This record gives sequence, C-alpha cells and structure tokens, in this order.
Amino acid sequence: MSFLSLLSSIILGLIQGVAEFLPISSSGHLAIAEHLLGMTGLEIPEFFDVLLHLGTLIAVFAAYWDDIRNMVVEFFCGVRDLAHRTTPTPVPPARRLILLIIVGTLPLLVVLPIKDLVEGLADNMYFVGGALIVTGFLLFASDRVKKGRKTEKNATLVDVLLVGAAQAIATCPGISRSGTTITAGCFVGFDRKFAVRFSFLLSIPAILGANVLSIKDALATVVWSEVPVYLVGVAVAAAVGYACIRLLKMIADKGKFGFFAYYCWIVGAITLILTIIQG
Repeated sequence: MSFLSLLSSIILGLIQGVAEFLPISSSGHLAIAEHLLGMTGLEIPEFFDVLLHLGTLIAVFAAYWDDIRNMVVEFFCGVRDLAHRTTPTPVPPARRLILLIIVGTLPLLVVLPIKDLVEGLADNMYFVGGALIVTGFLLFASDRVKKGRKTEKNATLVDVLLVGAAQAIATCPGISRSGTTITAGCFVGFDRKFAVRFSFLLSIPAILGANVLSIKDALATVVWSEVPVYLVGVAVAAAVGYACIRLLKMIADKGKFGFFAYYCWIVGAITLILTIIQG
C-alpha cells in the first residue's frame, strides 16, 4: 500500500492491542486482517509494524510500572553489590525476577537463525488457521491444570526456561504468545497471577529485541508523510492493550480461558475453510 488509510490504521491498532495481550495471537490476526482488508501479497509498512509493537509495549509499562521500577532499582543495587562483593540474603524478589526474565528470554536466540522462515509462515493461511486451533487446545488445557504457588521467590531456572521455550514457539503466526506462556507457566506450577505477570514482563525484551532487529530496515523504507496516520494506530494499540491486560488479569485469576479456546477454534476453522474455498 502506498498510503495507509486512517481507518486501516485504527483497525490494525485495535487488532494489535486486543490480540497481543488476549490469548488469541496478534500475528495470526494481523495476517488474517491483511487478507480481509484486500492486502493479500502485500505487507503492512514495516515502520508501522514496529510502532504498533511499541504501542503495546507502552501498555505493558503502564500496567506493570511498579514491577518495572523495582527491577530497575534492584539492577543498580545489584551492580553496587557486585562492586562491593556482597550479596543480600535472601535475594530481593525484584532482583531475582530480573534473572528469571533474562533466562526466560534465552530460548528466543534459537529462533534468530530462522527468523525470516518463521515470519514467512504468515503468508500461509493453512498454517495460521491450524496454529489458532492449536492455541485453542493449549488454552483449554490451562483451565484444567491444578493451581500452582510458585512466584519469583521460588520459581526455578528450569521453570522459566520452559516458559521461554513456549515463547519461542509462539513466534509462529497463529500461536498466541500470551496464551502459550501463561499456559506453560500454569503447567510448571506458577501461581496464576504470577503466570500472567511473568508472561507480560517477559514480553518486554522480546518486543524490544524484535524492534531493534528490524528498525534499520524499517527506517529505510518509511514514508514520513504517513507517520501521523501511524501514530493514531499506535495510540489505539496502547489504550486497548492496557484495557486487555487488566481484563486478562481478572480472567486468569479465575482460570476461565475456555472462552478464548472456543474463539480460537472458531476463527481457526473459518480461516481454513475460507482458504480452501479461495484456493
């Protein structure tokens, strides 16, 4: 598209804000939206895609500002303690949370060599539809897992590596990042509230890393006259994303992901049926 209309910007911002945090796969829905908006064979401008993800990152910072602030403070306290060769006992929860997030992010490094291949799957509606159905089964299973009690105080490195591996798998379009990581957290025994909190905090380095990798190419192709239109979509993504985080906190605590499972099954099945008809 040589010009992204204001309506398209708002719609894509809405989809990004809703699907990034609700467990229904933002990448899968954006891929489907491109086809529904008559954008088949074309791409959302790369710079706009980067800005959309930054919009959802703003939502995470707004929703978890206390955690993020505490981690920043503990990071500098940790540097000071290393310089003085001292370690507090027990380790402050916020400082331990920093370590857990770093370890949980490591599995994403495995995806880097095949990044282009994974992103290319968004053009395959058979894969996207099937992946949404798989996401539905994961969410359905998460409701039936016994409630755990682990938090940043006693979660193990193996626990967060498994959650991180789930995040790496969720780079595939149609597999929900939030749904997969929250489900993985429930399976390794995380407290449900912590599973949600850790999932969203874990998204910060993932989103930042993805944007850093793509920002150079994105800036090379940006049409600056369209940026004001992009920013409307960013604002929508940030506002809607924040509301969805608040909603998911309440839903996860009650263990009621079933609705999203049925939704993913229905959207996945419709995507497959329409793809077969069009194909």
